[in-house]
Amino acid sequence: MKALVLSKFGSTKHLSIKDVPKPTPRENEVLIKIHATAVNDYDWTMVSGKPYAFRLLHGIFKPRNPIPGMELSGIVEAIGEKVTTHKPGDAVYGDISNFGFGSFAEYISIDEKAVVPLPEGINFEIATTIPHASLLAVQGLIDYGKIKKGEKILINGAGGGVGCFGLQIAKTYDAEVTGVDTGDKLETMKNIGFDHIIDYKKTDFTQSGEQYDLIIDAKTTRRPSAYLQALFPGGRYISVGGTVRGLFQMLIAQKRLSRKSGKSLQILALKSNEGLEYIHDLFEAGKIDPVIDGPYPLEQAPMAIQRFGDAVHHGKVVVKIS
Repeated sequence: MKALVLSKFGSTKHLSIKDVPKPTPRENEVLIKIHATAVNDYDWTMVSGKPYAFRLLHGIFKPRNPIPGMELSGIVEAIGEKVTTHKPGDAVYGDISNFGFGSFAEYISIDEKAVVPLPEGINFEIATTIPHASLLAVQGLIDYGKIKKGEKILINGAGGGVGCFGLQIAKTYDAEVTGVDTGDKLETMKNIGFDHIIDYKKTDFTQSGEQYDLIIDAKTTRRPSAYLQALFPGGRYISVGGTVRGLFQMLIAQKRLSRKSGKSLQILALKSNEGLEYIHDLFEAGKIDPVIDGPYPLEQAPMAIQRFGDAVHHGKVVVKIS
C-alpha cells in the first residue's frame, strides 16, 4: 500500500510517498481502507520535531511511527476474530489517537474501539473533519464551559477547525461570538458568521478592555493572569491547545488564580469520540457545515501539513486518500 512516510524530524521535505506493507488485523482490530484523513497538531509536531518535549511521544532521534495521522474515515475491509462492533463493508470514522496513529495511508489496522459508525448523509471528506476539532469545541463549550443562552463568547485561534465548529455550536445557544485570528482567515470567519473579528497582530484581546462570559483558547500563549482581565466576574476560560510553555504555566497557576479571582481557568483533557452523537444531530438539523481546506490528494499531503504548520489553513485541512 502507499503511505506518507517521515524519514526524519525537521521539515515536510522529509515526507515522501512510499510503498509499505499492508497491515493484517489482530484479533481485536479492524482493517480499514482509508478514504480521507485530516491534519492536526500531532502531525505538525511530529514532522517539525518541535517542541522537543513532544519527541517523548514521537521518538527521541527518529519517528517511532513514521506515518502521521490521527483522524480518518473509511470502509472496514476485514476484522479480527474477536471483533464484535464492526463488520466488513461498514463505513466508519474517528479520532484514533487513543489506540495509535498512521492515517496518512491507504490502509490501517486499528483497535475496533478507535472508530464509530459513519452516519448516512455525511461523506468521507466531511467526516474526517469532525472527530477531533468538533469535540474540542463541544467539550470546551458545553462540558467544561457550561455555555448558557445569549452569552458573550470569544474563541482564540478561530480560523481553524475548533473555531469554525465552535462558532456554529455557540450559535445554537444564541451566543454573541468574537473570533481572534489573522490573515486571510479573517475573511472566512466573517463569511461563516462571527459577530466580531479581532486580528491578533493588531489587537491583544486581553488588553482591549472587552470582557466575555466564556473564552475558548486554541492558542494558549499568554501568562494565565492576562486572561482574567478579559473575563466577566464568574467567567470561564478553557484552553483546548497552545504552546508547551503556555499550557505548563496554565497548569501550574489555574487552581490558585481561579480561587483568588472567582473566575475559572481550565485546561481541557479531550475524551476522544465522546459526544459525536450530538454533532450528528446538529449535522442532520443543518446547523453544522464544516469548513474544509482541500481536500488535497495524498501526493500533496506534505504541502497540506505545511499549510497547517504555517497557520494559513482555513478550517480543517483534509487529505483524500482514495
